[in-house]
Amino acid sequence: MQVNADIEIAVLREDSALPALVTPRAPAMPLAALDEHWRDIDGLLPVHGGVLLRGFTCDDAQAFRTFVAGLGQPLLSYEFGSTPRTQLSQGVYTSTEYPAHQAIPLHNEQSYTREWPLRIFFHCVQQATEGGNTPIGDSRLIYRRIEPALRARFADKGLLYVRNFGNGFDVPWQQVFNTQDRAVVENYCLHHDIAWEWKSDGELRTRQRCQAVAAHPRTGDVVWFNQAHLFHVSNLGEELRTVLLETLGEADLPRNVYYGDGSPIEDDALAQVRDVLASCEIQFPWQAGDVLVLDNMLAAHGRTPFKGPRKVVVAMTDGHGP
Repeated sequence: MQVNADIEIAVLREDSALPALVTPRAPAMPLAALDEHWRDIDGLLPVHGGVLLRGFTCDDAQAFRTFVAGLGQPLLSYEFGSTPRTQLSQGVYTSTEYPAHQAIPLHNEQSYTREWPLRIFFHCVQQATEGGNTPIGDSRLIYRRIEPALRARFADKGLLYVRNFGNGFDVPWQQVFNTQDRAVVENYCLHHDIAWEWKSDGELRTRQRCQAVAAHPRTGDVVWFNQAHLFHVSNLGEELRTVLLETLGEADLPRNVYYGDGSPIEDDALAQVRDVLASCEIQFPWQAGDVLVLDNMLAAHGRTPFKGPRKVVVAMTDGHGP
């Protein structure tokens, strides 16, 4: 535990270094006052992977935005997104708007692309009546726990993500690319090494070859960094998988993923990955006003099902890519 005149630094759980816990030594300390301590707090991320700021005053999403924007890095827009979100202000979004009864497994933000944020910030404006935690997990530990031969196969081959937008099955391309203009979409794809195809029904299909593991640009740590377990057809469950394959065919599934050479990924390989991810989950209940800061490559995050109103907002900074 570290202490200075204004803040106390410890860990949230005795059994895990993730996350570090930062609390004020005096009541009603505003979140914005952490600007002057940010170098120390940011320095915790390479070691712990995440930091929970608890007990500071942060009245609303706008105060959260002001805090994050004041840390010196531009807030990123949610480009080429894979889940529905609502933009609340420039650079601040709702967390993934999936139905409350659904769980979201551990994943690293935008690890299904070749560009992603290195920092992701969550602010709990209102905790749910029941559930609604944001589980986190150590990406370095996840990498180490995956069976070495499987890990090597993923690393060597890479991944090919295939997405079919719209048609009521997935997020419309107009929302994903924030435009109605096909030329804007094509220009984005061209500059991000994404292959695109306009289908006969006017919808869009994209393909992109991406990493399965990655080395952190600052620490050098190798981490498991992909969303194969979420994109793969096996994530649908047997009944829905059968219905969609019979209705749409494999080529037109809303999303799917293959090895980088286009060969199919084995169901049992991803079952192993899901088991490892579940074994690495760390959970804690939100408190209103909490801010969770994650190094997006060193720590994965998810969401548990919940009941009652819940509002968690998100901001991202420090874009990284090839």
